[in-house]
Amino acid sequence: MSSHYFPDAISARNYDTFRDCLAPAILLRLTTPAAKPRRRQRRQRNKTTSASVSALVSETPSTDTDPAQSVAPTPDTPSDDASTANQDLSEFIDYIAHSTFTSLPDSLQTLTYYIWTSSSLEDKYPSPLTGQWIADNLLPSLDPSIEASLSTYGITTTTQTPQEFLAPVLTNYFSAIATPPPPPRSTKADAQGCEICGRDWINLSYHHLIPRMVHDKVVKRGWHKKEDLENVAWLCGACHRFVHSFAGHEELAREYFTVERLLAEEKVQEWAAWVGRLRWKKR
Repeated sequence: MSSHYFPDAISARNYDTFRDCLAPAILLRLTTPAAKPRRRQRRQRNKTTSASVSALVSETPSTDTDPAQSVAPTPDTPSDDASTANQDLSEFIDYIAHSTFTSLPDSLQTLTYYIWTSSSLEDKYPSPLTGQWIADNLLPSLDPSIEASLSTYGITTTTQTPQEFLAPVLTNYFSAIATPPPPPRSTKADAQGCEICGRDWINLSYHHLIPRMVHDKVVKRGWHKKEDLENVAWLCGACHRFVHSFAGHEELAREYFTVERLLAEEKVQEWAAWVGRLRWKKR
């Protein structure tokens, strides 16, 4: 889960997705070799390239409030300095990701696959997005500190706007949101054991991935489609009770409507590892 505060689990999860889309784009810009110098400078190419990279990663923004103070380590940086530089790079990515993500409309911060498909948003946001479309329709202006930071580290240039840099990032973000969840197992025979702990020698019962108590609410709010309400997971009694103690009905419906989403949580993983070691069998 993100270290930043978000009002609900959906926006926190979506922030992590957005950051995962942004980080490779930033890293690619920071690690792209400098342009090959002209022939008469061939002898100094390595020195020039090294100097330009060093300047990129050590230069700091002019404002005191920018949390990004250095970026990536050079190949010959000592290990301690490399660790510090990597931490600084991570904080820089966090800063750009959080500032940009929170600039998006609330509806895009809390977007889910079911809202995306049921509200025709995929028609509203053409793929791939372009910088001009983003500037005209989504982010006409960014916080000046974001633009300054991107420019300072050479991530954007005089020939590329921040919106143009963000266009493939947002395209990838929407693509990730639009990816449907994996289909649930429909019968006990498909499960081949408890889908949480993996034990295959004890009785299983079905767990409604979208609890029945909130079926009407989730359809009305557009969280899920009506045809998905009967999706189930096959769980042993211990794991079934654990899941319902782990999260309430509404949170299960919004956030943990697949086995994969449940197993992505550290607490569920710890529980599964512990209960999976219990070897008693029913007589």
